[in-house]
Amino acid sequence: MTWWQSLDVTIFRWINDYSSNALFDLMLPFWREKLVWAPLYLFLVVFIVRNIPWRKAVLFLLGLLLVVGLSDFTSSTLIKKNVQRLRPCNDPVVREVVVLRVPCGSGYSFTSSHATNHFAVAVYLSLLLGSLSPWIRPVLLLWAAGVAYAQVYVGVHYPGDVAAGALLGVLIGWGVAWLFRRRNWHPAF
Repeated sequence: MTWWQSLDVTIFRWINDYSSNALFDLMLPFWREKLVWAPLYLFLVVFIVRNIPWRKAVLFLLGLLLVVGLSDFTSSTLIKKNVQRLRPCNDPVVREVVVLRVPCGSGYSFTSSHATNHFAVAVYLSLLLGSLSPWIRPVLLLWAAGVAYAQVYVGVHYPGDVAAGALLGVLIGWGVAWLFRRRNWHPAF
């Protein structure tokens, strides 16, 4: 596993330090914050409630809550607490070279819960709402990828943490969307 750690640190340094720029320094710490995305979440809830029959709207929103709950529990409780990988900003071998742009936090690093949660939501939404417009899927996936990238850029996760979190999120989002389609609980547009 030392080759993987070495590769992870190399890519981390490239993103966190060597690719630094004033725009990202200003934008990415906020890009990863939950409250920044509150208007999008509110818009989504209002859109669903106003455009889908109430039973399917309730099921769709419950599915969204299930996606967030499953992804956060799996990443934060099942994986992080068992793997116990230190964040780069807490790792005694790496922390001296970390450009830390947000508070480090005391939790573990693998998998990134931000990446897991955002990719799970993005995949769930893109699979169930993607037929509305051709731009929905790429925008949602770019949004999740931007949050994942920001986690590395600000210095709190290794690239492997966000890649594994993204994969886990994709699987959870796809699984819940698959279940909802199979049971015909998804919105019909």
